[in-house]
Amino acid sequence: MNDFWLSCGHHLLDRDAGGGLVVSDEFLKAYFARPELIPPPEACAAERALHAALLQTPRRPLTGADIAAIADADARENWTAMQAFRDHLLRYRTIEAAYLALVRNGVGSTPPLFISQIVHVILRNALDGCDDAQMLRAGELFFRQQRMTLHEGSLLAADEERIAGSRPLPLSPLVAMLGTAIAADIDVLTGDNAHTYWERSDRFDMALDLTGGRAGIAALAKVIARWVGHLFGTPVDVEPLVEMRDVALTWYVGLDAEGTRIGDALWNGEDIDARTRERVVGLFALRFRDAADVIEKMANAPVHLIMAMTADNVLRLKPQNLVTGLPLRRAQAVS
Repeated sequence: MNDFWLSCGHHLLDRDAGGGLVVSDEFLKAYFARPELIPPPEACAAERALHAALLQTPRRPLTGADIAAIADADARENWTAMQAFRDHLLRYRTIEAAYLALVRNGVGSTPPLFISQIVHVILRNALDGCDDAQMLRAGELFFRQQRMTLHEGSLLAADEERIAGSRPLPLSPLVAMLGTAIAADIDVLTGDNAHTYWERSDRFDMALDLTGGRAGIAALAKVIARWVGHLFGTPVDVEPLVEMRDVALTWYVGLDAEGTRIGDALWNGEDIDARTRERVVGLFALRFRDAADVIEKMANAPVHLIMAMTADNVLRLKPQNLVTGLPLRRAQAVS
């Protein structure tokens, strides 16, 4: 079986009997080795000593005095954020449980980067064994911002960070179409080149066709079902819908801020103009297989999921909305 997303650090983690990810010392050390936390040459002795101690003993208790002793204010801020995040992870049996608690109780001052990183590794766990490159590329939407473009009737998603590279000239027709410079070439994922995804999965350099009725949007539906099933132990089926007309919203979840705004407008009976409708990238019907998992009102009704890009063609998925927005009777993580 091909491996993928090595950069998330899943190989550094343990797993419990229920399949959840268990924090290891090696995983914590990888965080302390991040560029933001490695002391620069001009760092004070206190910062260098703290960093060395945590690389040696990553679960070492930290006090306010340890951080206050660091001379640089930015470094103190970074270490404060890292301490809070590490301590939060260590309070829970699994990373999945820590993520759910963070989302439900409010992320507070947790850096968005940290949230994206744990979504990355949790989804890697949920998709373990998956051999469908379309699903894996669709999964990148959960933790990587996308730039959307319409080209010859196809709606394409390319990694926003990847296309914001530093080369002065584009390297491919797709990059030229996106109108940006890039640090590496980008290909659209197809059946012909899907076999190359494995070797380049950590480069995020393949665009995904999210046109309605095609493989990319169907793959994203499967990823959403995996995400919900993994976090809650609740089997669901997710069906992509082609258009929004005549959709009765008994319950809805916006998969991003734009999707939520559009869902709110529809719920309140407001008219959605053509320009707003064009920003809808995906509409899905999520159904629970077991009525006992869902509140009585929704036992036989679909939950509609709305995904939309911004006015400047950016797609920012918020997988936490699936944690807080679904009508579950119970809401527990993988143990």
